[in-house]
Amino acid sequence: MNALLPYVGLVAIGVLVGAYGTLIGAGGGFVLVPLLLLLYPHESPSRLTAVSLAVVLANASSGSLSYYRLRRADYRSGAWLAVATIPGAILGAIVVGTIPRVLFELIMGVTLLVAGIYLAVRPHGRFPLLSTARFSVERTLTDSAGSTRRYRFNLGLAMAFSVVVGFVSSLLGIGGGIIHVPLLTTFFEFPEHIATATSHFVLIFTSGAGAATHVYESDYGGTLGLTISLAAGVLIGAPFGAALSRRVTGGWIIRLLAIALGLVGLRLLVTA
Repeated sequence: MNALLPYVGLVAIGVLVGAYGTLIGAGGGFVLVPLLLLLYPHESPSRLTAVSLAVVLANASSGSLSYYRLRRADYRSGAWLAVATIPGAILGAIVVGTIPRVLFELIMGVTLLVAGIYLAVRPHGRFPLLSTARFSVERTLTDSAGSTRRYRFNLGLAMAFSVVVGFVSSLLGIGGGIIHVPLLTTFFEFPEHIATATSHFVLIFTSGAGAATHVYESDYGGTLGLTISLAAGVLIGAPFGAALSRRVTGGWIIRLLAIALGLVGLRLLVTA
């Protein structure tokens, strides 16, 4: 019985990561990787990011199913963004194997702290990157509650940004939602709830490409129990996060994300 207790704890962590990650459309990797760094101080960044990306894949798949029922994701735009993230995700999963652990912790901490401060200072900031280029598209979505939202953005420019998002997210093992959601809401005028759901859909492909690359690189050796336990937890927690999103306003989703990023980033910098 005592041998099972660590796995029960990992499942519980997975439930919390799944619920919170789905609520804000971030997959939960930004919380999971710092936790893994603290729990497994002797593991390499490549193995820990491999575990995180597999868990993010499970979370994104479960959360996307819940968002599909709510009809909140922009699948037409999400499909193009997903295609753009895949090359970056593959490259990021390869490059992380060359980074020393201390440097990885510093990069992770700075990235999260800067993103958290930016969102806290300007949670409703809008800098729409619109143009008359032929890649500018207009979308109209009506969710299951009957709410209709219209927005317009430059799809070509969003895809270019997504290549970088795929690389950084796979490099850090965070899936990419913490970058994609603020990017879509701030620069491409996505409504917060649509950005959250669409980001979760894109996460399936980003984390899937990164995880597959780690499988090819043999980075999952000895982590099967850890990965399965966390993945089982996020599969349980993700639907709760999606359901809770209907009761949380878009502004609060961004604020919750900012608070979490700042705290976790500061903690990592102190540890490093």
